[in-house]
Amino acid sequence: MAVPFLSLSLQLTATSPILFTKVTTPIIHRTTCTAPTNPRLHLLRRSAAAVTAVANQTEGGGGRGEVLINPEEEKCVEVADYDWTEEWYPLYLTRNVPEDAPLGLTVFDSQIVLYKDGNGTLRCYEDRCPHRLAKLSEGQLIDGRLECLYHGWQFEGDGKCVKIPQLHASAKIPKAACVKTYEVKDSQGVVWVWMSTKTPPNPEKLPWFEHFARPGFFDISTTHELPYDHSILLENLMDPAHVPISHDRTDFSAKREDAQPLVFEVTERTNRGFAGTWRREKDSRKGSTLLRFDAPCVLQNNRELEGKDGVKKNFSAVFLCRPTGQGKSMLIARFGVTKRSPLVSVLPQWYWHKEACKVFEQDMGFLSSQNEVLMKEKVPTKDLYLNLKSSDTWVCEYRKWMDKVGHGMPYHFGHRTISLPKVPPVVEHAPAGIIAALSASYPAKGGIGTMYAPNLANRYFRHIIHCRSCSKAIKSFELWKNILSATAVVLATLAILVVSRQWKAVLLGSAALLSAAAYGCLRAIELNTNNFIRTHRRL
Repeated sequence: MAVPFLSLSLQLTATSPILFTKVTTPIIHRTTCTAPTNPRLHLLRRSAAAVTAVANQTEGGGGRGEVLINPEEEKCVEVADYDWTEEWYPLYLTRNVPEDAPLGLTVFDSQIVLYKDGNGTLRCYEDRCPHRLAKLSEGQLIDGRLECLYHGWQFEGDGKCVKIPQLHASAKIPKAACVKTYEVKDSQGVVWVWMSTKTPPNPEKLPWFEHFARPGFFDISTTHELPYDHSILLENLMDPAHVPISHDRTDFSAKREDAQPLVFEVTERTNRGFAGTWRREKDSRKGSTLLRFDAPCVLQNNRELEGKDGVKKNFSAVFLCRPTGQGKSMLIARFGVTKRSPLVSVLPQWYWHKEACKVFEQDMGFLSSQNEVLMKEKVPTKDLYLNLKSSDTWVCEYRKWMDKVGHGMPYHFGHRTISLPKVPPVVEHAPAGIIAALSASYPAKGGIGTMYAPNLANRYFRHIIHCRSCSKAIKSFELWKNILSATAVVLATLAILVVSRQWKAVLLGSAALLSAAAYGCLRAIELNTNNFIRTHRRL
């Protein structure tokens, strides 16, 4: 079995039962038949004329009740106690955390900094120096301490300031010169952060995935920073209906002609998520696929397949989504199997990461525009979406879950409710003009190309800078390209100088081979850094 990427994971078809890892236990919720009284929760509706127009569009096609998920079928809005800070959020793959530099990250609009101290222990602070509010993530590590590069204040351990160069030798460092700290845990290769500084971390809420704990379980994990809200990302990941169309022929599992009605069944609803089964209408004999979503942002698909030899193989697709600010998100996608195919062993890891990037780029234009419309319209999704019963059940379930808990988030777009952001989005300024253009166009090259010009439309900044293995591969390709090109030039020059025709032929032939190899390295760099572009689109 080839490595199952996004398109495959969303089209799971199993013939045997699937056991999902339960992340947390359900909690009791309360129900109200009126709009929640929390002032941050808004219930907005379109005019009756708009609703009538939508209804009229569906007449003659089986009727609204048969085709669409009825937005009025639930008269009550359920509200659950929820605090977004009292959750574990996935920060980074452990193997990609830098050893020699701090790492700036965000959860919703909270900016934090992650680093490893002198003992290799992970530390997480608020990304703000108490002196003059400079970003600590722009600093450096000195003897295992995090130093602010503005005035050289140094912090260690529990956020205590241990050095201020501008103080007299006899002066004491003020107690207020400390930074807010966050609890972090390294679990199954992922760094998680507990965002509450008031409530102690709850270990029972820390996700644990049974398959990834099995001996010999092989996984390919990738990190992607994306230019749209995490709720839109989760919608996309739990939407199997789009796969045959958007990802047609991306791999062997996605084919346009396979687009068809789907049959859904919700088997569990709690304040912390939902679970259920789905199958293609034409695949009634092949069994159903199971999907599970758990708060705050964990989606997983597991299945068990039995081969012809009777040996059972477990497959797991886990998507860990982190809100990184308004209109931005970060995804850790993990695909694992108990028995990998020979093809996975032969092809390098950067190749599979490249394929994963291509899948997300195929959806990026749709999802970015969807994000823009939601922010512009400022109404619940029931007033914007035409949710079909035969394709959009999970999307509707997710937005209804947001109705329950969205009042406890910085902002949300639910099925029937919304709460808009209270603070302006964080704007990251990049270099302007020709310098920025060169930096974004040639990110893998030395010198000017190493300048940081954030651009989430560029694969380099979405994935490569977050992946140690891909960064290393690109640097290696760049080095070999330069060596091969230089050697080819030298051989070609020697071929001009020598008199013997035989030596001329040998030198020119060698130069041609080396030039071809250098071109191969260049193509490998382009494959990893250039976005996927659909061939039918006009440029």
